[in-house]
Amino acid sequence: MGSPVFKIHTLGCGSAKPTLRHLPSCTVVDFQNTLYMIDCGEGAQLEFLKRGLKPGRLSHILLTHLHGDHVLGLPGLLSSLSLSKHTSPLTIHTFAEGKEMIESFMDFFGHPDTFRLNYNIIQPADDIIYETPRLRIKSVKLDHRVNAVGYIFEEKKRLRTLLPKECSKYEIPVSAYRAIKEGADFIMPDGRILLNESLTLPPDNPLTYVHIADTAYMPDLAERIGRPDLMYHETTYLDAEAPLAVARGHSTARQAAQVAKDCDARYLLTGHYSSRYSDDEGFLREATSVFPNTILNKEGITIDIAAL
Repeated sequence: MGSPVFKIHTLGCGSAKPTLRHLPSCTVVDFQNTLYMIDCGEGAQLEFLKRGLKPGRLSHILLTHLHGDHVLGLPGLLSSLSLSKHTSPLTIHTFAEGKEMIESFMDFFGHPDTFRLNYNIIQPADDIIYETPRLRIKSVKLDHRVNAVGYIFEEKKRLRTLLPKECSKYEIPVSAYRAIKEGADFIMPDGRILLNESLTLPPDNPLTYVHIADTAYMPDLAERIGRPDLMYHETTYLDAEAPLAVARGHSTARQAAQVAKDCDARYLLTGHYSSRYSDDEGFLREATSVFPNTILNKEGITIDIAAL
């Protein structure tokens, strides 16, 4: 099978205090044309439309934690979806107190009347929270001032690629293709066995995206997240403010880069920049001094993981 659609869209990569350069946290993962929104800071719905993303493809919203810069875009987004006659079911993955919060502001602003809103109540733990035949999403417990998780998007093992000429040569029926793609040999009517390797090509390795939002530096994190192709890891502060990062449950760019290095990530994506900095280049310089394959994040950036 060819490469899947697996893209990351950054809608907001600032932190709690507003600036004119960045919006609060919001990332959209496009996997096989289904959209998964991670956090929903203020302005998320406008950036969503500005980037040409389709509301009808939005099926899941995954909240990392319940600080305002990660959730205050939800009332507007849910109201707008209802006003625009959105009909597809939408699932919000959050803690029990997150459901209570969302239901309380919807009691005031109005509940959606054109689509079904579902909740998947998660725990602040390492766990599998959602699966499809092609994708597995895991939560990973983080170290912040409130309950917080990151998310791991794992593409499942791909099917092998059929060699059409070989299948045609042996008149293999189409009904056998699925089993062959899954790795089975084919037994001919006369009892001969056609080995799978003669009928298929091996698949490419499955892809992984890891999203580590607000957290203090966690040296043990690398061993819990595997080897991602792309890892977003918050870089709220530069190393000169490391004591402030500890006090507020955040990480520095150098610490994020160390996690990327320790887990042997292919690429690191920065973000959640503190408003105290007027220039983002310092985050890139600091991170690349530890982990060269660092991408400086900004609103509007789209990364095709399959093309990295």
